Amino acid sequence: MSENTGASYAAAGVDIEAGDRAVELMKEWVKKTQRPEVLGGLGGFAGLFDASALKNYDRPLLASATDGVGTKVDIARRMGVYDTIGHDLVAMVMDDIVVCGAEPLFMTDYICVGKVHPERVAALVKGIAEGCVLAGCALVGGETAEHPGLLGPDDFDVAGAGTGVVEADRLLGADRIREGDAVIAMASSGLHSNGYSLVRHVLLDRAGLALDGRIDELGRTLGEELLEPTKIYSLDCLALTRTTEVHAFSHVTGGGLAANLARVVPDGLHAVVDRSTWTPAPVFDLVGRTGSVERLELEKTLNMGVGMIAIVPQESTDVALATLADRGVDAWVAGEITDRGEHPTGAALVGDYAN
Repeated sequence: MSENTGASYAAAGVDIEAGDRAVELMKEWVKKTQRPEVLGGLGGFAGLFDASALKNYDRPLLASATDGVGTKVDIARRMGVYDTIGHDLVAMVMDDIVVCGAEPLFMTDYICVGKVHPERVAALVKGIAEGCVLAGCALVGGETAEHPGLLGPDDFDVAGAGTGVVEADRLLGADRIREGDAVIAMASSGLHSNGYSLVRHVLLDRAGLALDGRIDELGRTLGEELLEPTKIYSLDCLALTRTTEVHAFSHVTGGGLAANLARVVPDGLHAVVDRSTWTPAPVFDLVGRTGSVERLELEKTLNMGVGMIAIVPQESTDVALATLADRGVDAWVAGEITDRGEHPTGAALVGDYAN
């Protein structure tokens, strides 16, 4: 007669001890993100942020955003590189928050894995923590969930939510934009974290390119290029608001430059951006050429070399460009705000890209 063995959480595929080990490994990285307003440490049921710091505001508005990094996680999984994808996550969340002029305050993350590998989870959190430092916010908590049977042992996904604050009378947006304003483009660091379903389909599935293969026009391996972290613009944008007048920002993510710029252009006005003012990085041409992707499709999917837009009065242009240059941000005047004329309200790209 055989002996019956009772079921257990571990037998179902969830390793609680591995999860505890991951928490211990990530503590040192989370500690590096702390702001003076953060209370307590990692391990509580909720992250605490001292809101009395907001008493210095006349009318504080809280800004919040949540996002992930899309199928870029598949590249990280295939490459076995886990300490950069967190930069992407922070950028996607906090650069959305700063668009309205808000200062990033704190962030929480959610990491879902098929199997907890403590060092791997810690590397993911390390990247998130480093991104938070670059954005000026605290990482106050998070969750690591193990989903055996739903995800493979090496599969994972990440998501995050963030909060920022802006004084009500300093809120940026469409109502501030005027005809004649300059459109300042800030260079992206590469593909950022959008369009990877197209990129993977074209370069990996159809063309069969190897992630560890060197691509001469990129000057490095394909995998290194595809894992280039998303540029975090939060502190650069806030620096602009302190040094000169800014009317609006636009974070160039899914939908491309024109669609995201149109989100902040008011009725009756139009943003015209001249493609000849910059040359997209080689990776964009690689995707387009390899997949025979039409330019309009590329521009609707990828950032094409511009990660953030600032809209400023013409008289603020020189100060804005100087401020960004001092911070090491490649930026240029890419267009202007015009009356609607023959164009519908929104944004349009004109001309051909510089060679």
